This record gives sequence, structure tokens and C-alpha cells, in this order.
Amino acid sequence: MPFPNFRNKHANDSLFSPADFLEYQRKQGRGERFRPPEGVIFCYQQRLMDYVLDHHKTRRVQGFYGEMYLLKETQSRIAILGRFGIGAPIVVTLLEELIAFGVRRFISVGTAGTLQKSLHVGDLVVCDRAIRDEGTSYHYLKSSKYAYASRDMTDRIRCALGAAGQKYVVGTSWTTDAPYRETVAEARQYQKEGVATVEMEASALFAVAQYRGVEMGAMFTISDSLAELRWAPNFHSTKTRGGLETLYTVALSALLEGDRAPKRKVP
Repeated sequence: MPFPNFRNKHANDSLFSPADFLEYQRKQGRGERFRPPEGVIFCYQQRLMDYVLDHHKTRRVQGFYGEMYLLKETQSRIAILGRFGIGAPIVVTLLEELIAFGVRRFISVGTAGTLQKSLHVGDLVVCDRAIRDEGTSYHYLKSSKYAYASRDMTDRIRCALGAAGQKYVVGTSWTTDAPYRETVAEARQYQKEGVATVEMEASALFAVAQYRGVEMGAMFTISDSLAELRWAPNFHSTKTRGGLETLYTVALSALLEGDRAPKRKVP
């Protein structure tokens, strides 16, 4: 049976759009009017949101699921959105609505499990492509093994990491909807292929960004390991927390660069 069930669904027009939903919300008097930020950071971890709210001046704005804050230090050019849950379907819904609202640049930051013994808790990974082992992306693009991050946004992220003096690796991630069905056979195979990490959102975000013509990048800090073909969690370690805080700072810098960022290959 093909997936999605309706053949070539990705090539057909939508019945209704994110813009239709935002207009409905406006007519219902929900949300508030504010200028769309230039960029948005997607945040999945509660402790990172707490860190941002504790250390940065923000203004909460209504109109999107979860909690969205404009960062005052950026003159509200950048926002962070969090406390909406995890997984591809919810974050893609938010991405769609933010694109319809007028946002054009996005960075997804969060934790990931490593498949490689060379990566350790707290290490930083820039994701340049992701294996499409979730269901959402196939409603946007035809079937393929990978979805790809935006090249310009990835370059900006790498430049920001370099400017901050941070060590990082660039690698492929395995995106899956079913974390409790990650199998030893899959982990072993992807490890042999050199896949760096496993997480739940990247491939769907990349696919939607390509479909809608916006920029999307993704960064992770290692929080757990499958490299020994058994699960070793370290979600609450100081290294994981520090990695998340670094990712936020780097994402902010990369988004603020905007069109000023060099569009060139970075080391």
C-alpha cells in the first residue's frame, strides 16, 4: 500500500490553508495584532524556555498554540515558541501558521539521541538532512529517503557557531514518529550509514520549508545515546542543559544576521 493512501497527494491543492485558519481566528477575535517577527526559534524543552524567560526580556504574544515570546533585545525581530509539545504534526502545524502570518526564517533547537560512539552528551550537531521516517512530510513532498535543511540557513548557523568558538559536527538525523519503536536493527543500520542522531521533527520541518519556500535550519545537543545499541539517557545532565543554552544563543545570532550573513561555504 502506498503512503499516503491517496496516490500523488503531495501534488494536489489543499482544501483549506493556514491563511484561512488565521482569518477565522481574526474574525473570532482570538490572538492579537503584532508585526510578524523576522525569525522564530522552535523550542521543545521546558528547561530551555525557563532559561530564556529567566535571562532575557520578553513579551508574550497570543495567537499561536503553545507560548510565543518576542525577544525585546532584538527589537521584537526574533521570537521563541515553546511549550507546545513534541513531534512532527504539532510543530508543522505551527510552522504552517507562522509562514502564513509572514515569518520567513526558522531554526529548530532541541535534544537528540546519538547513534555514533564519537558523539557524547552535550555535543552540538547541525543537521543538514534528515531521514523521513515520519508521516507528515509525505503529504508535502513526493517519497524520498531524505529531506534537506535550507542551505543558506545552515551556513548561517555554522558561521554563528564558528564565531562563538563552538565545536560541532554536521550530520544526518533519523526522524521518527515512534520513539518507543526504535529498534536495534534500525539503529545498527543507520549507525553503519553514518547517521549522527535520532529525533522527532527535523525531516518534516525541512519538507514543509521546502514546500513553502522558507528557510529552516536545525541544531541538536546530545541528550542520550543508542550508540552501544542500548539506551543511555542523560536528559537532565548539566552538559545537556549547557548545550541547549548554547543552541539558543547561536540560533539567535544566526537569525539576527538575516540577509547580512555570508552566503558562502563555511569550513
